[in-house]
Amino acid sequence: RPHRTELYEEPPSGCWPIVYSPDYNITFMGLEKLHPFDAGKWGKVINFLKEEKLIADDLIVQAREATDEDLLVVHTRRYLNKLKVLYLLMCFSNCPEQVQRQCMSCTVVLNQPYSYRMAGKLAVDRGWAINVGGGFHHCSSDKGGGFCAYADITLAIKFLFERVPGVSRATIIDLDAHQGNGHERDFMDDPRVYIMDAYNRYIYPGDGFAKRAIKRKVELEWGTEDTEYLQKVHTHVEGALNEFKPDIVVYNAGTDILDGDPLGGLAISPQGIVKRDEVVFRAARSRGIPVLMVTSGGYQKRTARIIADSILNLHSLGLLGRQGPACALGSPSLEHTVRDTPKDLSNLSLQ
Repeated sequence: RPHRTELYEEPPSGCWPIVYSPDYNITFMGLEKLHPFDAGKWGKVINFLKEEKLIADDLIVQAREATDEDLLVVHTRRYLNKLKVLYLLMCFSNCPEQVQRQCMSCTVVLNQPYSYRMAGKLAVDRGWAINVGGGFHHCSSDKGGGFCAYADITLAIKFLFERVPGVSRATIIDLDAHQGNGHERDFMDDPRVYIMDAYNRYIYPGDGFAKRAIKRKVELEWGTEDTEYLQKVHTHVEGALNEFKPDIVVYNAGTDILDGDPLGGLAISPQGIVKRDEVVFRAARSRGIPVLMVTSGGYQKRTARIIADSILNLHSLGLLGRQGPACALGSPSLEHTVRDTPKDLSNLSLQ
């Protein structure tokens, strides 16, 4: 029998299915400046959306913190205790800067178990949801890594399977620049979960064992640019959703594919990222499949603006509605997807 949780309490009906908490943003004795992750990017995304009058504070679903009992749906008690010890060491020790930097990799997300709010159920109920945060795809049930301390993708899917009638199959579309080895390890032998993963084949984590769980693997070369990338995303997203009929799509929308990202090694333009998100939403929504988007990696200051512009683009196209015109649009041809990228996005502020 499922345990009692506050994560699935119904938000006010007037709220947009955009989940956020100010606690997503980390400030820790100035140490966030040592870390490549922009630990304040989530708040910047929300502020950009407010400036554009898309949302207001009373229209956002406020994230709630997951309890240990919630986290134990995925993680072991031993693993959670290790995280607490690490956090205490960070708070009370006089570590050298190099050690502090390594600890900060974990601390950036230790304060963000809020990501496990009801975003998955919101997506099922409303047709879509966006968690402005999350996407810790290197963490599995018993091991963290790559700035990821909680397995939020695994948790969202397991909560849905356990608690939401009619949800028994899920597709993960992972388009972060890095392989999503955490959820791949967690769902290695689970026929209910189909994983598509497109990533730079030469960078972290290079987890050969986890790759066995990927049903549709798209390995990219250094410096892959928009045209080739969007062709592959379009082809494989369509193929994945034709091959396996899920009850929900969990979309890991990392922006570390951006040209110049110090960790991603790809060369996708801001317009290409916005178009990529459109391709995924259009493919899912045209089939009537709910989609949950999480924002995952992205290590440049301008990524917050790009995420906000992508959400604005999805809204302008009618892809963020319960039914809306988007569901009747169908998926555009590959030629249309690539050809119209600069034209469609020329009015967006992507500086």
